[in-house]
Amino acid sequence: MKIIKDVIALRFKTSESEGVILHGEGQQGDYITLELRKAKLLLQINLGSNQYGTILGHTSVTTGSLLDDNHWHSVVIERYRRNVNFTLDGHTQHFRTNGEFDHLDLDYELSFGGMPYSGKPVGGGRKNFKGCMESINYNGDNITDLARRKKLDTSSFQRNLSFTCVETHTFPVFFNATSFLQLPGRANHNTVSVGFQFRTWNPDGLLLFSNLDDGTLEISLEDGKIIIHINVTTAVKNYRVDLLSGSSLNDGQWHAVRLVAKENFAMLTVDGEEVSAVRSTSPLSITTGGTYHLGGYFLQTLFPPSQRSFQGCMQAILVDDQPADLHAVEKGTVGAFENISLDMCAIIDRCMPNHCEHGGRCKQTWDSFSCNCDGTGYNGATCHTSIHEPSCEAYKHLGRSSDTYWIDPDGSGPLGPFKVNCNMTEDKVWTTVMNNLPPRISITGSSRERRTVLQVNYSSSMDQVTAITTSAEHCEQQITYSCRMSRLLNTPDGTPYTWWVGRGSEKHFYWGGSGPGIQKCACGMDKSCIDPKYDCNCDADAKQWKEDSGLLTYKEHLPVSQVAVGDTNRLGSEAKLTVGPLRCHGDSNYWNAASFTTPSSYLHFATFQGETSADISFYFKTSAPYGVFLENLGNTDFIRLELKSPTVVSFSFDVGNGPVELTVHSATPLNDDQWHRVMAERNIKEAVLQVDQMYRTSRLAPAQGHTRLELFSQLYVGAAGGQRGFLGCIRALRMNGITLNLEERAKVTPGVMSGCQGHCTSFGMYCRNGGKCVERYNGYLCDCTTTAFNGPFCTKDVGGFFEAGTLVKYNFMPEPVPGASKDTKALTQQLMPNDVNLTKEDVTLSFSTSSAPAILMYVSSKTQDYLAVVLRHNGSLQVRYNLGGLREPFAIDVDQRNLANGQPHNINMSRLNRSISIQLDHYPPMNYKLPDASDIQFDLVKTLFLGKVYETGPIDPILIEQYNSPGFIGCLSRVQFNGVAPLKSALRKAADAQADSHPASASPVSYQGKLVQSNCGASPLTIPPMSTAPNPWPLDNTDAETPLNEERVIPNGVNRDSAIIGGIIAVVIFTILCTLVFLIRYMFRHKGTYHTNEAKGSGESATESADTAIIGTDNPETIDESKKEWFI
Repeated sequence: MKIIKDVIALRFKTSESEGVILHGEGQQGDYITLELRKAKLLLQINLGSNQYGTILGHTSVTTGSLLDDNHWHSVVIERYRRNVNFTLDGHTQHFRTNGEFDHLDLDYELSFGGMPYSGKPVGGGRKNFKGCMESINYNGDNITDLARRKKLDTSSFQRNLSFTCVETHTFPVFFNATSFLQLPGRANHNTVSVGFQFRTWNPDGLLLFSNLDDGTLEISLEDGKIIIHINVTTAVKNYRVDLLSGSSLNDGQWHAVRLVAKENFAMLTVDGEEVSAVRSTSPLSITTGGTYHLGGYFLQTLFPPSQRSFQGCMQAILVDDQPADLHAVEKGTVGAFENISLDMCAIIDRCMPNHCEHGGRCKQTWDSFSCNCDGTGYNGATCHTSIHEPSCEAYKHLGRSSDTYWIDPDGSGPLGPFKVNCNMTEDKVWTTVMNNLPPRISITGSSRERRTVLQVNYSSSMDQVTAITTSAEHCEQQITYSCRMSRLLNTPDGTPYTWWVGRGSEKHFYWGGSGPGIQKCACGMDKSCIDPKYDCNCDADAKQWKEDSGLLTYKEHLPVSQVAVGDTNRLGSEAKLTVGPLRCHGDSNYWNAASFTTPSSYLHFATFQGETSADISFYFKTSAPYGVFLENLGNTDFIRLELKSPTVVSFSFDVGNGPVELTVHSATPLNDDQWHRVMAERNIKEAVLQVDQMYRTSRLAPAQGHTRLELFSQLYVGAAGGQRGFLGCIRALRMNGITLNLEERAKVTPGVMSGCQGHCTSFGMYCRNGGKCVERYNGYLCDCTTTAFNGPFCTKDVGGFFEAGTLVKYNFMPEPVPGASKDTKALTQQLMPNDVNLTKEDVTLSFSTSSAPAILMYVSSKTQDYLAVVLRHNGSLQVRYNLGGLREPFAIDVDQRNLANGQPHNINMSRLNRSISIQLDHYPPMNYKLPDASDIQFDLVKTLFLGKVYETGPIDPILIEQYNSPGFIGCLSRVQFNGVAPLKSALRKAADAQADSHPASASPVSYQGKLVQSNCGASPLTIPPMSTAPNPWPLDNTDAETPLNEERVIPNGVNRDSAIIGGIIAVVIFTILCTLVFLIRYMFRHKGTYHTNEAKGSGESATESADTAIIGTDNPETIDESKKEWFI
């Protein structure tokens, strides 16, 4: 029978934790099963599976807990097609079944109380139900009444079915942390035989303790396992037996323990299972003491138990094979007890319902529960608060750079976190969500009757993508249709051949570059289609490959989820489709702000719904000393966030247990007109208040008491009933994952203005390297125009690769040309006549090269003054100043090492009057001073050169002759001179020229040769330490020196053999040398003179090699006869 609608209702009570309540199945794989599993109610249903496998139709839902309490429970299952309402004791759980089918196809009978054998694997050897049922109704039929009147076939019923509910009454005992139950047993007996059932949530506790005649017996729960300790001390010998069995026995279920111990034998069994039985045959001699303590032992003894108390319940207690008479204990005639509750088990499942949100795993003890939030993306006592930022915009304003990030647009809302690509550009933050459709996917064989439908799946769910597009300022998605004899939109009847499906499963008949309601492509919008009769290139039905491409920008329709292609079935027709990633920028939620201008102004919203868990987060800035951020009231309940003083933020609430206030004290004033972030959370476990990620306080909720926050008034933002109103700005106010639209409400509220200015006071520190923070309505941006850097925070290196002969020229005094662009005029005015006579320079550059010599930077003037940064022939770095007053330029040897080693190096140099400071790489700055005879003014600065000098005015001919050819070969970056970035300007000009743009004719920068943008001069590597003082006698072979007493250990004794061989060779060589010396001396016995020619200026730079000094000599023929020596 195929059933589209079911209503099943029944009531049951039982003391068993397992058992099938009802079951039905069909030949097609359909089934429905309701059963108890670990005292929870499990409903499994399958309405049939499709051709891909049975697992697709299976649906499993669990509800309830501790249903083996021998109380009546009511169950109702209502199904209509795939929608199911599953109700237990008035609590309804709604779900939708998996699969594709709507009918429950049952070929066999529907059984209650058990599962008859059908030969299908769904049975699985499950237990039948043991207990009572009543009021069984199935689709209007009273099954209980029909069975009683024998209107049903009961031949398959088991014999122990009756129509009365027999009380299988147990007598549980409840223990708290101060309880114990003392029971008598047999004294002076050689066998201990005890058993009981227990249930608890605690991993540890004392279950049973007994003082034997000559020792102790302990049964404890340790880390969820049963552990037995038997200690016997006699005059002859000490006996000790330890047994361990079971695991995770603190799951709240009833577990049975049985122990038998006698001479040289002990056996422990848990839950009556043979596999759990643990035996010991260690030497043992037992004599019972006659008294047993259960659930606690607080007396002093020579060997005290490892645990002192137990929280939980026990029943079915056996002492020395005799059932304990708890009725007699209750009357006081047998045993003793303290603080126990008889005939009840006050166990509570604190994880049902599960207060751990977002998939957090609940773990409980007898008194409390905790949540494990690992791997969920949330934290807090109930896994309520997201650990991720809501958008790429938020990551940028934490100072992050472009990367892949986890975002959570609705915070603590139902949407989980997901990964996106964040691209932080200079003025926008782009969020990119990728899809799985390969580019240029080929489509053939489709027609209007049988379209090919391509599914576009994204790296996140449609709800998550929708959250991005909803809050974004702009979204776009590239879509491209390449065609050959495949029409796109144009059809005789108006319905296009191809369409796409967007958000909300709605079909759209426009293409990229067009808009909603306009059935055109991009070429149709600007009248550029290849055939003017059509509005798409592909609609011309050409036999050559054509293309219609463009951006879809109506964000309410995005993203593209399907594309249906319908004209590729003709001979020779083919199409290729590309759907690009979804790209959005902006986050209206993050910048949604309102300014409160009067103390009596406020915004009001609907009542805040945060009964069991509430989180509130926002940014504020103010110069006022106090003010209420928000407030919501109930009868007695309330919630309020307030700035109480310039350094104190308060979070107060009342859920019926009395007012609670949390305060955070800041070390610095919060009314400094900068943005500060407040986060407050309240749940049934704790309350938390945090300010600026630095100051945090929390308070645990009371173990007993009210937990629900019940409010009824409107939510007031900016005031509390008109008192202590807030003056300032509030931004990004989010409550339980929902951002309140402050801007829209502020537009219709007097005393409150939409938006808030002044972001640079808080975020300006992120603009690095001299970048200027510029205010925007919804944030800020870093202006990098006057820096040598690019990027959203002016941290991206701008560098260029120089080939031989490439140079960059920056003229500080260009001739003004009418009609020049604004940028050109700004650059021109940076160093105009008032500034061309300099007493201060700031120079920054980074370079990497493997060739020397080279001129890195040369600044010329209209006089003989100049500044040069050069690499000499040996790769060492030198800075030269010629400001007049000296016979020779003032030269500074910055470093003696070879810096032409292919690694990047940074130079930071500044001069003020005579003081010069130079820093190389990460080493401390070195200070130098111009001689007193030197002028301090750099007169008439004219041109700056990079890489090579090509100057028609006054230059240093010696410098040019030695270092200007063939020119710098390598990379330069981060080049800046007194606020001018010449290399950045040159690269921009090169990019404009490549893009065929037409900049203004007047530009202070020009270049020659091939200039290619590169970043190879960025991030200097770790290099060897600089010498603290120049070495006057540098060695060409720096590896010649070897540390003393350093021995290189080579395995297998190679050292000794090498030493012997080396010694022999040394003796032979020494003998030959001595012979040669003797012969030479004999042949050249006359007294000789030779000429030395020490280069002029070699004393100025002792580190320069002798060869270099000779090369630089003006007159190599000069002979000094005073230098005569003997040749030996």
